Amino acid sequence: MPKLKWDQTGERYFETGVKKGVLYPMSAESATRGTYPKGYAWNGLTNVTESPSGAEEEPLYADDIKYAAPRSKEEFGGTIEAYTYPDEFANCDGSAEIAKGVRISQQKRSPFGLCYRTNIGNDLDDEAGYKLHLVYGATANPSEKAYETINDSPEAITFSWEFTTTPVDVAGHKPTAHIVIDSTKADATKLAALEEILYGKDGDSGTGADARLPLPAEIITLMEVTEGDSVGV
Repeated sequence: MPKLKWDQTGERYFETGVKKGVLYPMSAESATRGTYPKGYAWNGLTNVTESPSGAEEEPLYADDIKYAAPRSKEEFGGTIEAYTYPDEFANCDGSAEIAKGVRISQQKRSPFGLCYRTNIGNDLDDEAGYKLHLVYGATANPSEKAYETINDSPEAITFSWEFTTTPVDVAGHKPTAHIVIDSTKADATKLAALEEILYGKDGDSGTGADARLPLPAEIITLMEVTEGDSVGV
C-alpha cells in the first residue's frame, strides 16, 4: 500500500451555497398515504442549517467498569432561512385562508418535504459537482418575525423556521428523514431522471409531469448500481 499523501491537486474538496429549494407540502389526502405529490419552487432561500440531535451515549456500569454504551435515537431537524416563501408553505406555517387574501394563524401545521442543492468545489473547479438533499416528514415550529422601520440602511426581512422531522421507512435500514445524493458519485443518467421527478417535466399532450418528492424505496430502485453505469457529472 503506497504512502498517504495530502492535499493533492483536484482533491481539495469543499461545499458551498444552497439553491434550487423545492417545497413538497402534504395535503390531508396525501398525508394518509405518506406521499408528497406536488412540489413548488422556493425562491429566496438563503440558508438551511442541518441540526441532528440525539445519538448520545448512555453508558451502563456494572462490576465497577463501563459495561456497555448504548446510544439514544438520532433525530434530524434544522432551520430554514429565506427572504420569502411559497404561498403553499403558509399551511405548513400554521395559517389557513378564510377568504381570498385573508389568513388566520395558530392553525394546524401541515407536514412537508424539502429538497435543496449544495455545490461541491475543489482547488481546480468551484463547481466540480453538487449534492441533492432530500428531507422527509418535516414540520415547522412557530417562528419569530421582526418588522423594522425603513431607515437610511434598509434591509430585507429574513424569515426563519426551525423544523423537526418524522423519519420514513427504508428497506434494510433504520428509518430516515434525510437523504443525500452526490453527483460526483451517482450515475449521471439516473441522477438526471431523479431530478426530472424532483423538479418536474415540461411537455405537450400530457407528457409533462408535476414536481414531486419520491420516497426512499423509489429512489433506491432508480439509483441502484447496474452494469454500464456512468459515474459523476
